[in-house]
Amino acid sequence: MKTLKTAVIQLHATSNKSENIKRAVFLVQQAIRRQAEFILLPEIFVFRGRWTGLDIEEIAEEIPGESIAPLMALARRHKVFILAGSIFEKSKAAKKVYNTSVLINDRGDIVCKYRKRHLFDANIGGKRIRESDQFVAGTKSVMARIKGFEVGLSICFDLRFSELYREYAFLGAQVLCVPSAFTHQTGKAHWEILLRARAVENFCYVLAPNQAGKDSRGIRCYGHSMIVDPWGKILARASANKAEVIFANLDRKTLKRRRSSLSVK
Repeated sequence: MKTLKTAVIQLHATSNKSENIKRAVFLVQQAIRRQAEFILLPEIFVFRGRWTGLDIEEIAEEIPGESIAPLMALARRHKVFILAGSIFEKSKAAKKVYNTSVLINDRGDIVCKYRKRHLFDANIGGKRIRESDQFVAGTKSVMARIKGFEVGLSICFDLRFSELYREYAFLGAQVLCVPSAFTHQTGKAHWEILLRARAVENFCYVLAPNQAGKDSRGIRCYGHSMIVDPWGKILARASANKAEVIFANLDRKTLKRRRSSLSVK
């Protein structure tokens, strides 16, 4: 294919898992109605907030499970690719899970999954966030092919580690996916800069669905989901605070033109 119509979904997920899944399905259906061929959800689209007495292992699931099954059905029915930004995947570690992105093809099959490699441990605005207390880090880079486009997978905090994306570029990646729950404070400072840098240094499209709004812990995500072209141009940008869907066409001619003008390998 010469072009690929892409939809990036921005969500304001809560601590109600079933409602989050319903909302995600609704927005995926909206994207399908607009003829999107590749649809991306943000990081932890199934749950954000306090555990309120729940153990993290109660939120986690096997793959496929309740979060992925309805997306597989939609992909199969409408012949679209869907990236389930990330879910809580069960692991063998006590009281810890994987933060896992799942790619579903246009036959409704799971093509691959990517486990977040770089975990976010930080103090943001006086609030302590330690993903390493809840998650097991992944160890592998993962690439896939979507309608002729080579795609590299990553999640949120991975964005700060340029070596991951250089690895993808040398493996032939043309599109980089960064589903995120980027915080407002760090997002305001670095979100756009980092996304555009990853695009420019690798001459890749960058697809970045983000979370928006505050969760029940008071942690605010930045929103501003983006689609960036290989020259660093922002093709589509979401708002700061609301759930919505943005669209752009990925064009193989644009990739070829930019890569013929400069060598970045």
